[in-house]
Amino acid sequence: MIGLIGAMTVEVELIKGSMTEKREETISGITFVQGKLEGVDCVAAVSGIGKVNAAMCAQTMILRYHPRLIINTGVAGGMGKGIKISDIVVADSVVQHDMDTSDLGDPKGFISGIDRIQIPCDEELNDKVRAAAGAVEGLACHQGIIATGDQFVGSKDKLNRLMEEFGAVACEMEGGSIGQVCYINKVPFTVVRAISDNANDDAHMDYPKFLKIAVKKSFELLTELMPLLA
Repeated sequence: MIGLIGAMTVEVELIKGSMTEKREETISGITFVQGKLEGVDCVAAVSGIGKVNAAMCAQTMILRYHPRLIINTGVAGGMGKGIKISDIVVADSVVQHDMDTSDLGDPKGFISGIDRIQIPCDEELNDKVRAAAGAVEGLACHQGIIATGDQFVGSKDKLNRLMEEFGAVACEMEGGSIGQVCYINKVPFTVVRAISDNANDDAHMDYPKFLKIAVKKSFELLTELMPLLA
C-alpha cells in the first residue's frame, strides 16, 4: 500500500479519477480512497491546507492503512536560479521554516523531540522519482530542500530569506509536517511538487493562473512513478 497525500482537492482529483477498485471511508473528517493506480495498491487523501491538517492526515493514514511509503504530491512555489513554473522539485529533505525557538538558543527551524532541522526523504524513493520524471517528455526535475510553513510565500523578501536561512529551492505548507510524522513513525516518504509560481511578488497572480497546469505535470509524473514502486 502506497500513501498519497495532497493538500487540496485539485491536487488529488486526477489521482482519484484514475484509480480503480475504489472504496472510501472518512476518518477524522478526512476522506481516504483506497484502490489501484496504474495497477498499484494505494490510498489517497486530501489533507486540507496547512501543517496541522497535513500531520493529522498522515498520522491517520499510517495508523489505519499502514502504507509502506508516503508521497506528498501537489504544487509549490519555486525558488532559485533555473527553477521555472511547471518544473518538478523533489525534496532531498524538508524543513519547517516557521518553527522558531531561537530566543531559547535553538537554531531556526529546530524541531524538538526529533532534535533536528532537516528531515531527510527516502533516497531510494527519490531515485525512482527522478527516473519517472525522465520519462515525462519536456519535464525538468530539480532536487533540494523544500521549506514548509503555515503561510503563502508571495514576496521577494520572504523567498530570499528562505533561500538564505535554509537553502530552500521550493516552499509550500504541508510537506515538512508530513515528513515529521513519517520520520517519527519510520515510514519512508518524499515530497514531490510541481511549481505553480515563483514565490515572488507576482505569486498571487501566477498561482491561480498556473495551478492546474502544475497539477497536471505532477500527475503525469505520478503515473510514471507508480509502476516503479510495484
